[in-house]
Amino acid sequence: MKTRIGILFGGSSREREISFAGGRTVYDNLDKELFEPIPLFVDSFGNVVHINWEYIYKGSIRDFYPPVSALPETANNFQIYAESLGHLDESEVTKLNNSIGTPIAFSELRDIIDFAFLCLHGSDGEDGRIQGLMEFYKIPYSGSGVYSSSIGINKALQKEVMQKNNFNVPEYKCIQREEWIGCEDKEALYNTIAAKIDFPFVVKAANQGSSIGVTVVTENSFEKFFDAMESALFVKTLKQSYWNELNHDEKLDFIRSFVDLRDGIGIPVKIGRRIVSHPDQLFSIILQLFSEYEEEIFIEAVDGESEVVIESFINGKEFSCIVIEDENGKPIALPPTQIVKGNELFDYRSKYLPGLARKITPIDLAHDKIENIRAKCESLYTSLKFNVYARIDGFIQEDGEIYLNDPNTTSGMLPSSFFFHQAAEIGLNPSEFITYIIVTSLQNRTKDFRLYGPVQAVLKKVNRNIDHKRAHEKDRKKIAVIMGGYSAERHISVESGRNVYEKLASTDKYEPIPVFLIGDENKYELYKIPINILLKDNADDIKDKILNYHLHPVVQDIISQCKDISEKFSAVNHLESPSIISITELSELCDSAFIALHGRPGEDGNLQSKLTEVGLPFNGSRFESSSTTIDKYKTNEHLTKNGLLGASHMLVKKEDWIANPEKTYEQVLGHFKFPFVAKPVDDGCSAAVKVIKNNDELDAFSKLLFRDKKELIESAANTLNILPKEELPNKNVYLVEELIEKLDASKFIEVTVGLLTYFDDDNKLVYEVFEPSETFAEGEVLTLEEKFLAGEGQNITPARFSSNPGENQLISKVVKKEIEKAAALLNIEGYARIDAFVRIYGVEKVEVVFIEANSLPGMTPATCIFHQAAINNYKPYEFLDKIIEFGVQRNRMLLEKSNS
Repeated sequence: MKTRIGILFGGSSREREISFAGGRTVYDNLDKELFEPIPLFVDSFGNVVHINWEYIYKGSIRDFYPPVSALPETANNFQIYAESLGHLDESEVTKLNNSIGTPIAFSELRDIIDFAFLCLHGSDGEDGRIQGLMEFYKIPYSGSGVYSSSIGINKALQKEVMQKNNFNVPEYKCIQREEWIGCEDKEALYNTIAAKIDFPFVVKAANQGSSIGVTVVTENSFEKFFDAMESALFVKTLKQSYWNELNHDEKLDFIRSFVDLRDGIGIPVKIGRRIVSHPDQLFSIILQLFSEYEEEIFIEAVDGESEVVIESFINGKEFSCIVIEDENGKPIALPPTQIVKGNELFDYRSKYLPGLARKITPIDLAHDKIENIRAKCESLYTSLKFNVYARIDGFIQEDGEIYLNDPNTTSGMLPSSFFFHQAAEIGLNPSEFITYIIVTSLQNRTKDFRLYGPVQAVLKKVNRNIDHKRAHEKDRKKIAVIMGGYSAERHISVESGRNVYEKLASTDKYEPIPVFLIGDENKYELYKIPINILLKDNADDIKDKILNYHLHPVVQDIISQCKDISEKFSAVNHLESPSIISITELSELCDSAFIALHGRPGEDGNLQSKLTEVGLPFNGSRFESSSTTIDKYKTNEHLTKNGLLGASHMLVKKEDWIANPEKTYEQVLGHFKFPFVAKPVDDGCSAAVKVIKNNDELDAFSKLLFRDKKELIESAANTLNILPKEELPNKNVYLVEELIEKLDASKFIEVTVGLLTYFDDDNKLVYEVFEPSETFAEGEVLTLEEKFLAGEGQNITPARFSSNPGENQLISKVVKKEIEKAAALLNIEGYARIDAFVRIYGVEKVEVVFIEANSLPGMTPATCIFHQAAINNYKPYEFLDKIIEFGVQRNRMLLEKSNS
């Protein structure tokens, strides 16, 4: 009998989206032979819901909670959490929660779970409260206990305890909320601090995650210090002079950023005695107050901060280290990871979007200095009485002095988080590491719980099932998961490939083999890679580790220290050296291939043709279709020639531009009026897509895409507001398209629609088109973050074509029929995602204007194709299984046909 694991995730903190994504990771990676996952969503009000599984695969909590039916009309398309619905009584909250699952009282949890895996972050998650609640109800849980959790959340208390235990602590001062807000001479207070703490210094919220409410004050400036204090306390003094300088759209953008849980102060807020729950309401009140000649408005988050820590900025190499325990409770520090940044802060975007910050494991230092870091982390782990695991961040200076800060009792649990990244160094994949966490937590709880008989019984059952699994290992089908490449979306490819790997690895049917593609448009090679390289941060890091592979002596020592752990929890040697593998050798090793590449060479048919030659089944479309859909111009031409709608377009070639830029621009402007869209003709769906609004932007876009060097042209990048580390590929041609607009339609929606194919009893290809997702872009076009970063952007599935349910269904059928026509015209097979705009004039007239077709859509954990598949009752693993099985069946049919 399987052990029931309750996964608690979500919550009310500012890090709820990372908690939600982490809970999904645990749900997916939990060993399905040993455990039964019970997803327990904690809502904005602290209630628990046994959530319906399909909601786990939404990209953001806001995609399903509050449900669409409960959302108020919004004039400005603001995205909200449930607390923005205003004051709700108990029955109203219960109604909300019934729409997503079954509400469960904490007192009832013991009836449905044997163990609680805690993925909650911040307040009510890492502060000892949920741990205390679990102990009250005698439910064993993961991670540290009540005492150490209460220290782990409070940065001010940490410094006190660390000083008493003789750890290095930078010069610091704590300021209480009331002390700052009630201070009549804030500049004098600032001068006192500036006299005590040298510049630069860090201002941060005492009880938030390590990336939230943090500012580095680099110069002696009261104004910058004032802003940093307000950011840390989640308050804002909004001046009328600043507000009046903004135009209408800029004011709306300000509100969006202002109410963001991570970058702003959040919402609900207080203005005087008034509680403001909704962004629309906040916008109206600000307009009203400034119209009444208020010079400034003081706004404070209802969920504010009680204390601020101000500390010296530590110069040195930054690192993060996961500490675990052996069976005897002895702490073992895993290889510390160095975080290499540019000038920007290691913020939420850098932390969780692959490719923006570089991570080096182990940290680039001499052997003895790495061991000093490990020893310090192990010592702090013991001093703070942590249990099971912890993440400890810190800095090491040139003279070897080590400063530890922000010890975390609950680490982020995204696939590439330090949590899994460092466990991979000792040969544990995410599924195995989660099993280790559960077993080690149960061992700790037998010490914590006075009545530990039931806990001991759960531990014995889990260990018995692990032994049984090891003794009865099944032969599993080997699937080569191919990822990486050299396109602008190679980092997203790694996220897709990793997600596919992890979902397959937690089953008893498949044994995924990670394969990485390295090369360029002239030549590429495939490498079979070990788990510790697979879980490096991004594609460039993986490539570097493959080409310069060696096992660091520190890592070798840690592997030896953790030998008993890896032998118990891993049945496979995940740490073989990376090795080059030919297509022929791949076909001999594996039963099938799963291509998780984006852009060229994965989506252009090149790899597909090579796999076809050796008879290895693969996912997605074959060469002929892929070579068309990779080219947005060809795709559009083919669809419009066959009666479907698409944007008017033209190609701009580098050779023409070099010969005469002005003539090239004249030709473009002869066909299109500003604004219009410019993008690469053959790259991923989010790579370098820009709305061009004037001549300067057209010139800048051309210069950037037609440049000869990899480095961006700074002036052109500034003109287009290119973000730090944003990539723009070098191209010989780009595509210009009209900006598709609403015209006189009553409703205008951007949609993305996934599909799956199968063969019927007569071996005829059948398309199963999923419900369209309605997509929202906060800017002019959907960004990489909105498509792939957990908690960013919003997709509503199914799309809201009409408020009338009957009409909505009819319009959806029309849209799906048009998508099916396009898929058939393009000879798409296996699965795909097609993007389009929909103009709705009424049930009698619906126009679907096609943008592009993706033959290998993103497979990241938060991507909306999983939301759509869920509506058709496919869990992600089942969806992947269908894709793989289709490739196998197609291969068999082609073989039979060639032999007949």
